[in-house]
This record gives sequence, C-alpha cells and structure tokens, in this order.
Amino acid sequence: MAAAPVGDDQFGEDPTVNLLQDTVAAMLGKEAALWLPSGTMANQVALQILTRRGDDVVVGRGSHAVWHEAGASAANAGVQFTEVGTSGLFTADDFLVARKPAGHMIMPATTLVEIENTHNRGGGLIFPQLEIERICVAAREHSVATFLDGARLWNASIASGLDLETLARPFDVVSVALSKGLGAPGGSLLVGSRALMTRAVRARRMLGGAMRQVGIFAAAGLHAIQHHLPRLADDHANARLLADALVDSPGVQLDRSSVQTNIVLFHLPTAAPDAETVVRRAREQGVLVIAFGPRIVRAVTHMDVSSAECVQAGEVLARACHPDAR
Repeated sequence: MAAAPVGDDQFGEDPTVNLLQDTVAAMLGKEAALWLPSGTMANQVALQILTRRGDDVVVGRGSHAVWHEAGASAANAGVQFTEVGTSGLFTADDFLVARKPAGHMIMPATTLVEIENTHNRGGGLIFPQLEIERICVAAREHSVATFLDGARLWNASIASGLDLETLARPFDVVSVALSKGLGAPGGSLLVGSRALMTRAVRARRMLGGAMRQVGIFAAAGLHAIQHHLPRLADDHANARLLADALVDSPGVQLDRSSVQTNIVLFHLPTAAPDAETVVRRAREQGVLVIAFGPRIVRAVTHMDVSSAECVQAGEVLARACHPDAR
C-alpha cells in the first residue's frame, strides 16, 4: 500500500485503481469496473443506475439491501422491495409471481431483480447457479434488469468450483467486496457494461464516494485477490469446525448442511438464553459474534482466526448457549 503509485481517482488518474478495476472486470467477464469505498455504496449505486424512483425491486427474503443498509434504498434510489423465497433463495417462478407489470395505473413497475450470493442472513448459502440463470432469463423476457450483490462472490466461487465469470455472466451489474473474506481494509467494485459504469461514476459522486489517491486501498485489494482467494477454503473448513462444536449442544438449533461457506448462523431454542445474553457471555470469553435477531446468532470465520481458535470458539459458544448456563 505504501509503495502504490497513486493519482486522482476522481479524474480516473489513479493507476493502481485503474489496474484493480481492469483486473476485476476481466475476472468477472465484464467490460468495465468501478471502485467504491463500501459494499453498501456499491449496492446503492447499482440501484440508482438500474431503476427509477417509485420502482419495485424483487429480492430474496432477508436481503442485505432490505435489512442492513439503514433504509438507504428508499432514501437514495426511492425504490421499494418485494421479498420472496426463503433463506435468501428463490426461484424464477417466485420472481414471476412477484413481478409487477410496467404501465399499470396502480402498481409500481418491477424494473430490477436482485440476487445475493452468498446470502448473509441465509447463513452464507450459495445461490444455485441453474436457478440464477432461469431467473435472469425470465427477467430479460420481461425487460427487467438484473443485479448480483456478490459481496461474497469469491466465497461462492471457491465453495462451488464455478469460476467468477460463470457466476457473473447472467447479470447486467455485479458487485464484489474486497474487505470481507479477502481481508483488504476497504473497498468494493461494481462491474458491468462500459455505459453503465460511466453512469455509475456520477452516482458514486452523488453519494460522496468520489475520492482522491485511493490507490492505497486498490493496492491492498490487488494483493488480496492475488494471494488470498484460494485460502477462502480454509475459512469454509473452519466454519464447519465451528458448526461441529455447536450442532449437538442442547442450546443450539443448527442444520449442519446449511454451513456452506464462512458463516455459521444458529438459532436459540426457548429454553436457551437469548441472543443478547449469548453475545455478552461469548465476548467475556474473547469470542466476538453478533445477534441477528432475538434468538439468532451469527459467527463468521476469516483469515485472522485459526482452526484451533475456531474449535475453541465453538466450545465457548456451546457453553454460553447451554440452557443451564449461569
């Protein structure tokens, strides 16, 4: 990062940012890419270039855009969401049933379908690629744009064995994050056609995301892509170790098969402590997790925790969740 050649990215003059953008666009098989400070901003810019105010967007239930962006989609893009499916997954039939036609005198037109892969609130589930292709074909048939919130697309690629270009191909616009499993300190990218990315530049500025010498962040992103992609498999294996330590606990409800990548999402039965209590008890023992609901806890594995530490964390969490814990 310290050695990165930099320039003014507001004018497209930062060589390290330009290299990162060209690299990621090529990896995902798209014409162009645009660097943004955060994944939420990337998602917000995508909405602004693919929808109009008052439009409807079909998304999987529990979508990041609905739950974790502070209402930004309504405030910034002026859209409403229709959530479909379960655990973040849905089908082409679900989309077609939810779609609202253009030109209706009462209903808002559905102009975008958004898929999240992997799905955060779904516990890191991988969206089946065949169903993605069916959804995107159905969307094109009805002149509906397609957007992939691929913040964790790297994880989906490593776990499924499908390359990034295959995963991104059906979509008009795709976002990817550098600051999650890849370990960079910040940054996300949007990828798509050159025309759409040109529009995204202006939308990024409207949201305050036009920055100066951000090549220092881009350098970290390039390092992460070049060195940290294969090791995501380690995070997935560690998540399974964590799940193994929890699955038989009387204070935990967890489907082991749902742990497909680096997220372990587990529920607490009524006899167990609530999520707030579990989070507090775990923190006291040096394990950091977050509550995703009154009785839902999320744990995420990453490059800064070892296999042994994940086993230890599982044991700490099992004790914290036990119905008899005090």
